[in-house]
Amino acid sequence: MSATPTANQPLTIDYYSDVLCVWAWIAQRRIEELKYQLNDRIVIRYHYMDVFGDVAGKMEKQWQSRGGFCGFAEHVRHSAENFEHAEINPKLWVDVRPRSSAPCHLMTKAVESACGWQAAENYALCLRKAFFCEAKDIADWGVLKHLVELQELDLPLIEAELNNGTAMAALMNDYQNAKAEGLKGSPSYVLDNGRQILFGNVGYRILAANIEELLKNPSDEASWC
Repeated sequence: MSATPTANQPLTIDYYSDVLCVWAWIAQRRIEELKYQLNDRIVIRYHYMDVFGDVAGKMEKQWQSRGGFCGFAEHVRHSAENFEHAEINPKLWVDVRPRSSAPCHLMTKAVESACGWQAAENYALCLRKAFFCEAKDIADWGVLKHLVELQELDLPLIEAELNNGTAMAALMNDYQNAKAEGLKGSPSYVLDNGRQILFGNVGYRILAANIEELLKNPSDEASWC
């Protein structure tokens, strides 16, 4: 749950997303700008949620009457076409169809447990670039391990966190917290101990304005009235 800032503490933002979600890919540039502009005034904690856990089921339920995978691929391209930074490989969802986002979420939590949050943040961005720009199937364990090696991370240490259940427990905690918070979509920004939740295609100015307001007026300060 996100923390409210005090006099000398930064504001914590709990950021939930699904790595396969195009809106989270579009939001990546906004996250980077928030970190650049607000620097040590905020801390972003990365979490994952189940939106593409069962891709085949999602396509059948939501896209069967709208062109299936090809219709969804067109939707993804159309969603990103006005965002120069959000490159979309034309093979995405047409030729390359990951079966689930769970493997890449699980590997990212293993990286976090074994190598720390910064390594996990970098690895998650590497995953997104591999999927959206290079059309790599990031549900494939071979691809996931190769990307670990490209990041020069300790694969045996990461695999130990997978094998002993630590990474799975962390991922289940993320999924359960997303449900408990009632999050409706990816990405979601949880602010002020869950009092404020922004989700979906939220513009940078809206994000920054809400965060700045909390930084100026923490909600846990004593009221004068």
